[in-house]
Amino acid sequence: MAANKNHPDERVQRVEVLTLSTIGFTLMFAVWLMFGVLGIPIRKELGLTDIQFSWLTAVAILNGSIWRLATGILADKFGGRRVFITLLLLTSIPAFLISGAKTFEELLVYGFLVGLAGNSFSVGIAWNSVWFPKERQGFALGVFGAGNVGASVTKFIGPPLIAMIPAAGLFGGLTPGGWRFVPFLYGFLLLVMAGVMWLFTPHQDRTPGKGRPLGEMLQPLKYMRTWRFSLYYVVVFGAYVALSVWLPKYYVDVFGIELKYAALLTALFIFPASLLRPLGGWLADKFGARRIMYWVFGSMMAATLFLAAPNGHIVLYVPTTIDPTGMKSVMKFVMGPTLFTFLVFLVGCCMGIGKAAVYKFIPEYFPRDVGAVGGLVGLLGALGGFFLPPIFAYCAKGTGLPQTTFGVLFLLTGVSFLWLHLTVLKMMHQAAPHLRNKFEMGQTAGK
Repeated sequence: MAANKNHPDERVQRVEVLTLSTIGFTLMFAVWLMFGVLGIPIRKELGLTDIQFSWLTAVAILNGSIWRLATGILADKFGGRRVFITLLLLTSIPAFLISGAKTFEELLVYGFLVGLAGNSFSVGIAWNSVWFPKERQGFALGVFGAGNVGASVTKFIGPPLIAMIPAAGLFGGLTPGGWRFVPFLYGFLLLVMAGVMWLFTPHQDRTPGKGRPLGEMLQPLKYMRTWRFSLYYVVVFGAYVALSVWLPKYYVDVFGIELKYAALLTALFIFPASLLRPLGGWLADKFGARRIMYWVFGSMMAATLFLAAPNGHIVLYVPTTIDPTGMKSVMKFVMGPTLFTFLVFLVGCCMGIGKAAVYKFIPEYFPRDVGAVGGLVGLLGALGGFFLPPIFAYCAKGTGLPQTTFGVLFLLTGVSFLWLHLTVLKMMHQAAPHLRNKFEMGQTAGK
């Protein structure tokens, strides 16, 4: 059903859908990535290793990834409102259970289940896309996607709540205390959000996929460009998710910064990576998604190359007549927290713009299948957020260098940049086959 953009009631309903879905997505994103902060006191309480810590943060990301295709299709078939409210209610259950977990194994199970929250992205994309006309879809999806800023919510409220709420809890132990209070609070807020969404969003859902066979809705997945877009999204979203949960630990372990300050510094990465998404959509509309992705990948490679450089210096052996010690140190390099934070901020800006640019491709190539294609791209992108934290941990353990985190991102970005460039070259060759083998065009070219 097409949106009637001239009807005043429709305009009000669109605002209701966009506003409440964005608030709901912000909350769900906060729940999905809460272990980035909670994992620090949990690690101390249970004596977890870095590898265990990485898996604790990763399992929630896994479950927030694998159902994105399915939930996107369900939203198209049964309506985004119903599916979103269902996700809110289901996610509240493991949120409450986490607050009572006593062992690492329990936390893994409940953490995996609470990760269901991450699938709300594909539901909200499908829900908003059917309520807005094409000329406003980019803006609407950009605003909704800015709900990624929910990753910073726990960074702000987590450390103060952990410090304020006594370990014994409140009201005679009716609510848990310490770090356990945060998932308990989120469980309550999820129930409230489900009720608000039920009461204040249009009860008449729009279902563009109703009646369409599943096989037809999955047809776009056979195209290579769908998988290419997914790799781009691993770089700009999967890596964003991974860094959102990994950076607090990095600041604590590498720079010796207190958790509350590490969380705030991580927010300096999260804010641009989330709030610049509408700007990224506008830039992609104005200059084209491919041109924007060139700048995004190029800038990210430059920043991650510096971030991957280990602290140290080069030692030169020289004649003792020049230097009594026989050695000379040159090219000393130390990455301090100020330069590190600036470069990470730059990476966050690139990711925020890049996330919108990637999703600009989808309605252009697959206007009838935003739910399915957007779900798959979101699924594979978020799976990157699942695999990257353990990869970071194993690489750091194997090399003894925490900077390998950004070496991994540099290589991943480079592969995506290369694929983008080869695709552009192929398109140019197809558009002008007579120039395929021409490099030097001669003096008469262009006359």
